[in-house]
Amino acid sequence: MTTEPNTALKLRVEGMDCGACAIKIENGLKRLPGVTEINVNYGLETLSLVLDEDRTSRGSVEDRIRSLGYTPRSMPGEEANAGKTSTAERGVSDRAWWQTRKGQLVIGTGVLLGLAFVIATVAPAIAEWAYLAAALLGVLPILRRAVAGARHGTPFSIETLMSVAAIGAVAIGESAEAAIVVFLFAVGEILENVAAGRARAGIEALMNLVPRIARRERDGAVTEVPADELAIDDIVVVRPGDRVPSDGEVVEGSSELDEAPVTGESVPVLKEAGNTVYAGSINANGVLRVRIIRTAADNTIARIIHLVEEAQGSKAPTARFIDRFSAYYTPAAMVVSALIIVVPPLLFGAEWSTWIYRGLATLLIACPCALVISTPAAIASGLAAGARHGLLVKGGAALETLGKVRTVAFDKTGTLTVGKPRVTDIIPLEGEEVDLLAKAAAVEDGSSHPLGMAIVETAEGRGLELPKVFGGAMAIPGKTVTARLREGFVSVGSPRYAAEQGNLSPELSVRLEALEAAGKTAVVVLSGKRPIGIIALRDEPREDAATGVARLKALGIRAVMLTGDNRRTADAIASGLGLEAKAELLPDAKLSEIAALREHGGIAMVGDGINDAPALAASSVGIAMGGGTDVALETADAALLKNRVTGVAELVGLSRATLGNIWQNIALALGLKAVFLVTTLTGTTTLWMAILADTGATVLVTINALRLLRFQGDDSTDPGDER
Repeated sequence: MTTEPNTALKLRVEGMDCGACAIKIENGLKRLPGVTEINVNYGLETLSLVLDEDRTSRGSVEDRIRSLGYTPRSMPGEEANAGKTSTAERGVSDRAWWQTRKGQLVIGTGVLLGLAFVIATVAPAIAEWAYLAAALLGVLPILRRAVAGARHGTPFSIETLMSVAAIGAVAIGESAEAAIVVFLFAVGEILENVAAGRARAGIEALMNLVPRIARRERDGAVTEVPADELAIDDIVVVRPGDRVPSDGEVVEGSSELDEAPVTGESVPVLKEAGNTVYAGSINANGVLRVRIIRTAADNTIARIIHLVEEAQGSKAPTARFIDRFSAYYTPAAMVVSALIIVVPPLLFGAEWSTWIYRGLATLLIACPCALVISTPAAIASGLAAGARHGLLVKGGAALETLGKVRTVAFDKTGTLTVGKPRVTDIIPLEGEEVDLLAKAAAVEDGSSHPLGMAIVETAEGRGLELPKVFGGAMAIPGKTVTARLREGFVSVGSPRYAAEQGNLSPELSVRLEALEAAGKTAVVVLSGKRPIGIIALRDEPREDAATGVARLKALGIRAVMLTGDNRRTADAIASGLGLEAKAELLPDAKLSEIAALREHGGIAMVGDGINDAPALAASSVGIAMGGGTDVALETADAALLKNRVTGVAELVGLSRATLGNIWQNIALALGLKAVFLVTTLTGTTTLWMAILADTGATVLVTINALRLLRFQGDDSTDPGDER
């Protein structure tokens, strides 16, 4: 007998707008047999789970979601284990607000309240009955959701508070206020839903970067096809003004591409044959033929969307704390409200109706919506803002940690430096500089050694014509490369090899030592055995490395370079950039240094995401340089898609802005509650003012969080900068 495997199910769930919604759905589904691996992402309105359909049907899952007040809908490619879906398969619900259940609740309660007002105006004698009917009919769907939540694991929900307050108001003869409270609650929910939709706009904007149509070339003919149908090795034609339909490699043509939508790089990048192009980049001026190297489901934009979705689904430490706090806060608020109702009348002989009214108002003020949404709204906005500036952060925990780091440790090669040697000095001992460079490049032409390739690249960059080589070059590994030119044998060798030839003068030795003291690698060019010049090379710092380190210092963060390179080279690079250097570190020693630095506070490690993987994992937060490579996106906690050192300070600035926004939200939520609690106890606040205060706080918190979407990446060194 064979057993059917469990089904992986993914649904769109309309109506979720805060963490409390997600908890309610998760608690409700946990109680269904055969439902496991529940993952609710309210930010994207998605639910994924694993379902044993022999024990619980899909229909039962959807019915449970509906009973809790939300609307489940199928989504394309719904199987959660099917991997990343294509861009076309993604999408935020495009239903208008009045078509949603919360929108219909607003319309229904509004109509009831309006009818009650008209009846009360026309026939004042039955005004109370009209408002009573409006209040009871309006609270009925809220009460039904409260009962469903209580039955399925969430007894202390916002609907519970609302139902108790509305029914209590009716009981003490305040039917009109009860009807207004129910209507304002419905309005508040739809406003929260609209605000949450604004926060999802960052993901939707990323999706829209990739064109739906591609111009595919086959057998000499170009036809338009859906971008999702492109396969690896397909050739596409990208005209000026077109967006690149998927990641690929240029096979023909030359043009500048605007990669700002993908990496945040503000300057157009020249792309020629052999260069990689990213999905969503905009072609500026030339026609390119591009070979597809990734399908639509796996291109850079799709991977970024997938990682941002995962990041928004993960909870930051502050959010987890507030969730735990809210679990106790809501029942505690009900207890306090009950005490406010019974203590003054029982102990001090106060009027029951007055204190019942004030207790119910306290219950409404205590609604935790604004507090619950304060952190995840800020985190979601921070993550979306970072993605738009080429700063990919994989989760709220990493985003929070970045703002608290005291030290940033950099790898040298490929991180602070370009990652390949460049010619820095050409010193002819006889003849002209260009002649020396041309001879050295002729000898090294065709070499696979990084130093030789750098010399040839420099000569080509200057447009030099290389002397003819007679026969092939001969190499002695680690010492020299020799070739015969028209005037005789010319060698490019190490200083040690030149010394072995017996013609290294004291003056020349001093010059070589000075170059090496500056962290450069010097080679001696010899004609026969006679030195005719020196060429020095070094893996030079990135253009923005010094600026990036300076910005970190401006933020009060210590910058350290950890490298396995020799002390002399490390000190030379570090002194030019203005940071400390710890050199000649084997992998184990590098991990020990990170552990030691971590004792003095949080530490971020910045590396290339390949050989630095252990160090990235050992740090408080790992940051990968990598321009969108697989390793950069998957190894570390954050990735700098612009491949710039200044991005580290931008990440810290974004994190600090997000942390500041979180605390502003918490202060706003709790501060308003404190003010209205005082006015309620003194009899100033009415029931409708109490619910308006909670709704207003929720909307204000969400709007404040959305300000993070305006975060400016470049030159953003002010920790509180949320322009």
